[in-house]
Amino acid sequence: MNAGIVVKPSAAHKKILLVEDNDLNRQMLAEYLDFCGYQILSLANGSDFFQTLCVFQPHLILLDLKLPGIDGYTLLEQIQQSDWQHLPVIVVSAFAFKADRERALNLGARRYLVKPVNLNELKQAIQEELHNLTT
Repeated sequence: MNAGIVVKPSAAHKKILLVEDNDLNRQMLAEYLDFCGYQILSLANGSDFFQTLCVFQPHLILLDLKLPGIDGYTLLEQIQQSDWQHLPVIVVSAFAFKADRERALNLGARRYLVKPVNLNELKQAIQEELHNLTT
């Protein structure tokens, strides 16, 4: 065994909070990420968002911007003003305009992916963000 090899925890130890109001998108993403080995908790809206953060303690958030009640932009603003500001947020949105992307990134999102999302691109983005947490 090479002493220079660092064994990182598997994806199964990493928790992702998925906030997506579309049932089909939420189910598809949750099943795919579960298949990839992540522990997933999904919300259909942002009303219990911070309570869920406290209970679930995720390592990363996947956030849609168009949500019933409280939108993703507002959640991003609130995350930045909370103890959760270190948590990486990847926005997955149907909003394809440059202004939407810039606004989300300015509010603290680490990445911005446009729907329909390429699953390989999403997986790579998640792996990179989780890797950045450990380095």
